[in-house]
Amino acid sequence: MAEYEINKGVGRSVEFKGLKAQYLFIFAGGLLAMFILVAVLYMAGVNQFLCLVLGIAGATIIVWKTFSMNKKYGQHGLMKISARKNHPRYLINRKRMRSLLKRRKGA
Repeated sequence: MAEYEINKGVGRSVEFKGLKAQYLFIFAGGLLAMFILVAVLYMAGVNQFLCLVLGIAGATIIVWKTFSMNKKYGQHGLMKISARKNHPRYLINRKRMRSLLKRRKGA
């Protein structure tokens, strides 16, 4: 009897056409939101040509920005972006705190 490999992707992040992890969901959600926006505008009576241009332009921007963020930040990008924020002083290590204080006194 043949043995089959099960759960080959356990522990790996989701990937599709180069988009990794959260960027895949941002990509899909952004395109879905753009589709809904265009449909609502069309049903509201906005010019058909304007809806088409808005939809194509919006989808292009979403695709471009998602792929550029994926390339720039990688798999854990959104966590890296949010980690850049300034942290309270009590979270900075002592060695770094001393160097910051020395710079302030010298300036």
